[in-house]
Formats: sequence, C-alpha cells, structure tokens
Amino acid sequence: MPTKRSQPPERKPRADAQRNRERILEVAKEAFTRRGANASLDDIAKEARVGPGTLYRHFPTREDLLQAVYRSELEKLAAAERKFAQSMTPIEALRAWLLLFVDAIAAKELIAPALNALVGDHKKVFAASYAQMKEAIRSLVKRAIESDDIRKDLDPMDLLRALVGVVNVAANPDWQQSARRLVDILITGSRPVKIKRTPI
Repeated sequence: MPTKRSQPPERKPRADAQRNRERILEVAKEAFTRRGANASLDDIAKEARVGPGTLYRHFPTREDLLQAVYRSELEKLAAAERKFAQSMTPIEALRAWLLLFVDAIAAKELIAPALNALVGDHKKVFAASYAQMKEAIRSLVKRAIESDDIRKDLDPMDLLRALVGVVNVAANPDWQQSARRLVDILITGSRPVKIKRTPI
C-alpha cells in the first residue's frame, strides 16, 4: 500500500534573502520619505544593491512595497518595547519608547499620504500593527505604575494623543524637537502627586 508523503516543513527565508528584504525596506523608506509614492523602484533596487528582479520578487507591486515599509516601521516600534523593558528601568523604558514614537510619527507623516493615495485608509490596512503599538504603550505604562514612577490614573493613550497633537498643530519644521521636549514634560506631569503633610 502506498504511504502518504508528509509535507515538507515550510522553509524559512535564507539569510541573504532576508538581508536583501531588510535593505530594500530601509532604502525604500528613505526614498518614499524624500520623493513620495512615485519614487523610482529601479533606483530603490540600485541603492539597495540588488537587481530589479530581486526587488519585485519580494514586493511584486509598488503598493506591496509601501505597505511593507509602513508596517515594518510600526512593528519595529512595538518590538522596541520588549527590548527597552529588559534593559531599562520602567520610567527610562517609557521615555525611550516615547522618543522613538516621535521618530515614527515623522516617518508616518511623510509616508502615509503616499500610502493613502494608493491603498486608501491605512488604519484598516494596518489594524494589527496598530494593535501591537497600543499594547506596547500599555505594557510600558503598566510597569511604570507598578514601580510607583507613574500615577495610577494615567491613560496610556493620552501620552500618544498629546504627541500626535503636536504634529497636527505644528506649523514649523522644528515640530520634532518640540515633540521630544514634550516627552519629558509628559513624563514629569505623569509622576504621582506627593501629598505634603503639615505638622500638627
């Protein structure tokens, strides 16, 4: 009786293929940031030191590449929470992550309009990545509350809304510096209130 062949295990991407993909994403992020959605894909391949065929093998369409760049930025931000939590105190980890969030907003502000022109509502496209990001800030704030560094009634999303608000109202190119200064203001304002007792 013929025996059923077991399916071969799914192969992981080769190390060089993974490196090529990551290099393409990094170059594409810079290109879309500088030149918008119509940045030349051939130029991106050349700057990433890969052939056009390699680029199209990883990202068959311009839309695929734009989506991958945006998703990669959000996923890096979510992953940074774990790294910071392992190597820093709760309050330091929260501050470092918020500063990284400011940098991510800069990329989003430049890439998102190009992305929207191609795929519509990016919030629908990236719902899973946004969920990871929200989970990251909640986890960081929870640790800071448990260590008594942050007041217990703080809503983690208020920190992100405040930083995004700076972007939305900023009319000058220095908004990023303002947002980074705001991180320290937010951290200071989120500290537990110390009640001074008057001597009887």
